[in-house]
Amino acid sequence: MDTEDRARLDSDARRRRAIGAEFRRLEESAMYSAQCQFEETKRWRAVHLLLGVPATLLAAIAGTTALVESTGRTAAGILALISSGLGAVLTTVNAPQRTAQASAAANAFLEIQTAARQHREIDMDQWTLDEARQALAALTVRRDEQNATAEVPGRRAYRKAQANLRAGTQRYAVDGDS
Repeated sequence: MDTEDRARLDSDARRRRAIGAEFRRLEESAMYSAQCQFEETKRWRAVHLLLGVPATLLAAIAGTTALVESTGRTAAGILALISSGLGAVLTTVNAPQRTAQASAAANAFLEIQTAARQHREIDMDQWTLDEARQALAALTVRRDEQNATAEVPGRRAYRKAQANLRAGTQRYAVDGDS
């Protein structure tokens, strides 16, 4: 093998390692993004319950008070106002839609994470450099599109996602301790 062939092989090997490393970066980025979005899902579900349940209970109590006690009209009115205020906040915040959006984003990021891992672990050795680069470009576009449509998670969601990942929430038994 001459020097030119050896240099081309070295260049191809470096490029293949770089593409593999970029797949790993995509995988890691998607893993963190998915976990953050799952944390946002939990948060919006809690907001919905924390506002919705009291609003419903207060409305029921206000209605009962107004019907049962003729002297409880002021209390019933106050409870009704509080209930309607909570309902207004709940409507404005739109927690059910935000829950659904965060959950959909989390699952889309998991799909990207899985694809990146499978490309890196299974497909890379069989692909030409051009095929590997095309797969990387396509997956990068998917990630960028998902980033553009997903809501930015809060700092708390990011910290909780980090803690979840450190605790091993995305480790598979087949992977051992790695």
